[in-house]
Amino acid sequence: MSSKPRAVIIGAGFTGCAIAYDLAQRGFNVDVLERGDIASGTSGRTHGLLHSGGRYCVTDQEAAIECIQENRILMQIAKQCIESNGGLFVALTENDLAYGDRFERGAQVCGIPIEKLSPREILKREPNLNPGILGGYSVPDAVFDPLRLAMAFAASAIQYGARFNTFMEVTGILHNGQGRASAVKARERHSGEERSFPADLVINATGAWAGIVAKLAGVHVPVKPTPGVMVAYDQRVTQRVINRLCEPDDGDIIIPQRRMAVIGTTTFEVEDPDYIPVTREQVKSMHAHAIQLVPKLSKAIIRGTYMSARPLIAEVMGGRSLSRTFKCYDHEVDDGLAGFITVTGGKATTCRFMAEKTADLACQKMGVSTACQTKETPLIDYHLYYKTAGKESN
Repeated sequence: MSSKPRAVIIGAGFTGCAIAYDLAQRGFNVDVLERGDIASGTSGRTHGLLHSGGRYCVTDQEAAIECIQENRILMQIAKQCIESNGGLFVALTENDLAYGDRFERGAQVCGIPIEKLSPREILKREPNLNPGILGGYSVPDAVFDPLRLAMAFAASAIQYGARFNTFMEVTGILHNGQGRASAVKARERHSGEERSFPADLVINATGAWAGIVAKLAGVHVPVKPTPGVMVAYDQRVTQRVINRLCEPDDGDIIIPQRRMAVIGTTTFEVEDPDYIPVTREQVKSMHAHAIQLVPKLSKAIIRGTYMSARPLIAEVMGGRSLSRTFKCYDHEVDDGLAGFITVTGGKATTCRFMAEKTADLACQKMGVSTACQTKETPLIDYHLYYKTAGKESN
């Protein structure tokens, strides 16, 4: 039996893959369980914006600082997944323009480099924007490929010995009778085979599904799935990310993704993250917002509509808060269940940071003193995930 502490991570989205990478690099024996394939949940349905922090620099400066710091780190360690195209915040109304003063102060406080631009300068850079814009700012936004980013973290984790068990649906969290989680029960969805994965530590990294998985362990995590609907168009109408210069709102971002443009996003609450219909009214609203920013989209063909269920922390509980943007719950402290941790909330841009803080807690619990190294180490080629997963996983 290995002397390494054994961690079982539930969920193979950005956060689960990044935690697997961090813990494997620190010497843990790691199994990742995912009921679908890599990034088949929320992570695979994000619009792919690598935040500069500009969106939050007025309303949530802690989140903005995390975003700009992680933006810079991912630009270095995950270049293969990122288009460093930059972004713009643009004013369409006098109210938007007035918001600019708060935006400038917030960006300065958070360390986000911005440049104030005239309407003429903005339209020279992005001629398809609404010709009636009143001004704006440039920011270091970027765009990432969601699947490639998740696979790059996963491939890097496998390089350090982590195993990815995909299409493995968790059915139970076993206790050892002494107040400690000791194993995870799961069912292989193709064969129906039941398996058990022994664990010194179980990490619930299932995002919007974190409350459901926590219930299997007999503990409570107050997560409320908050879906956002996005609309993808058949043409790329800008080269940069376009943000409305206002507090975060529905339909205020257009992201260029390969040859497409994606407008996002709405925010509403649901009970079941596995059933979220996309309504005609939501699509109509997103389309109207898109045309406001880029009139050319009125004649574009809608290639597809989709949604992602983001995890909202529904209430404050006794868990250990690592930041306002995400929470890590130590269920030994909160519920008397040792060996079980939940991490949820946050954003794709900050997944590496979420993983670092979760791994720090895991190391503290397991008596491991190895420091995080993921800030400096480039992720390996994402193409290697499927070349190595079959060999190393299951």
